[in-house]
Amino acid sequence: MTDTRPLLLIDVDGPLNPHAANPNKRPHGYVTHRMRPTGWDSPHRKPLRVWLNRTHGPALMALPYQLVWATAWEAEANEWIGPHLGLPELPHIDWPQPGERIADPSIPAGLHWKTLRVVEYAAGRPFAWIDDEISLRDTDYIAANHDGPALLHRVSPRLGLLQDDFDTLAAWAATLPDQEPTGRTSA
Repeated sequence: MTDTRPLLLIDVDGPLNPHAANPNKRPHGYVTHRMRPTGWDSPHRKPLRVWLNRTHGPALMALPYQLVWATAWEAEANEWIGPHLGLPELPHIDWPQPGERIADPSIPAGLHWKTLRVVEYAAGRPFAWIDDEISLRDTDYIAANHDGPALLHRVSPRLGLLQDDFDTLAAWAATLPDQEPTGRTSA
């Protein structure tokens, strides 16, 4: 059976890991994790500090979306992030390699390096995208190049996902055809 729910494309650093918060004061409700994903796996490099709020997993699962990782962590989000949030293994978007992101002449000036791949992955299906780097250029590009409804929702990298963000995502999904209303979620 095909999942007809809209997609929720989830960035990690910013929405789930408020990396721009005061580095000396972990945000309320977050737990510190030390991780060594690809690129951080050298024994000579300090582990990466990631702050995660375990209430975000159940709150995301309660939303009427098919969850998809839209993060530079790619499939590794299933290993390093999902288990701490209680999320099942999720599909992910494969991105161009870092060198290709910068040199890709098909990316219009000022457009986020993820935007073209997001449109391609969604393939006309309704989606919401939560990220801390979304700009008006990305919104305009998707409006002009995506055949379905889309919500680009910028999350503060200092605060991470808040209840207002979950409320916005639930309210937008409820405006889509064939979407059942959901109760409030808590984050």
